[in-house]
Amino acid sequence: MSIRIYIGNLTQGFNPKELDSILKSVSDSIRFKPVLDKETKECRGFGFATTNNEQNANLIIEKLNGLEFNGSKLRVELSEKKDSSNKRNNVGFNKKKKRKESKKIVHRDAPNLEAPDPRWAGELSKLKDLLANQKTPA
Repeated sequence: MSIRIYIGNLTQGFNPKELDSILKSVSDSIRFKPVLDKETKECRGFGFATTNNEQNANLIIEKLNGLEFNGSKLRVELSEKKDSSNKRNNVGFNKKKKRKESKKIVHRDAPNLEAPDPRWAGELSKLKDLLANQKTPA
């Protein structure tokens, strides 16, 4: 059974071979894989080490957690296990659920009782004056 170890707080331009050599000094059975950004292909600042021995995992955490590496202190801890069930099944994509019915108003039929847009206030007052001064035919 392999044990995953989270290694975080890695600097952007770190050399994975340097970290690998530090891990190999603790035990030869440790493999490290940094998590890379999909677009830039650079390390996102963390990665995972795997080992088959629980003693090695505890030893790595003990020795490397808080260790100064390329100007930052490493954060090393046991990786939390992912939930093995499929997320889609938990959310209910495959199950048809009835939606909660609600009466949402998309377009209001009621007149807007708010003040007119201040950007058009000057134009509206001119229009009102023109309408008031307009003569109606007899």
